[in-house]
Amino acid sequence: MITMEQIKELRDKTEVSVMQCKKALEEAGGDMDKALIILRKKGSDIASKKSDRTLGSGRIASYVHGNGSIGSLVELRSETDFVSKNDQFYALAYDIAMQVAAANPTYLKREDVAEEEKKKILEVFEKEVIGKPEEIKDKILKGKLDSYLADKILLEQPFVKDGGVKIKDLIESAIQKFGEKIEIARFARFNVLEK
Repeated sequence: MITMEQIKELRDKTEVSVMQCKKALEEAGGDMDKALIILRKKGSDIASKKSDRTLGSGRIASYVHGNGSIGSLVELRSETDFVSKNDQFYALAYDIAMQVAAANPTYLKREDVAEEEKKKILEVFEKEVIGKPEEIKDKILKGKLDSYLADKILLEQPFVKDGGVKIKDLIESAIQKFGEKIEIARFARFNVLEK
């Protein structure tokens, strides 16, 4: 039997609705870790269902690192101003701005990486697979490319506050929590004396 304490604990960890927490715990047989995985998966499913909605509002957040030499701006969009004016929405935008300042991503999503750029990266890695069996060269190269790009793509980066969560997961969790489409529109990072 699922207790109110378990539901409250899961809600405190995820901030999703009580009913979603209860259903996830029931599906997981009361296992908190499994319930977290179920909610993350459902968050991804919900995000994909809302992907064609129009974004009519948003918020810009900034972050300046303690010593004042690094800063960033992020534009986070939502469907309505009801969501974009929410303090939790702003906190998400701020956290993403902090991520940009700390991790210095080059691209927002994988689709932003030009094919020509991917080819150049693969050329560098091809030297590392010389002498490997032909049947596994492509898999090795794909793995090296994916690993390299994961550090450069904002949505694929591990969140600086919790390395077990990617930025994409934060967005999907927010979509699940707020019930509407949310996405990062653009970002910029500034470093004193960097051009």
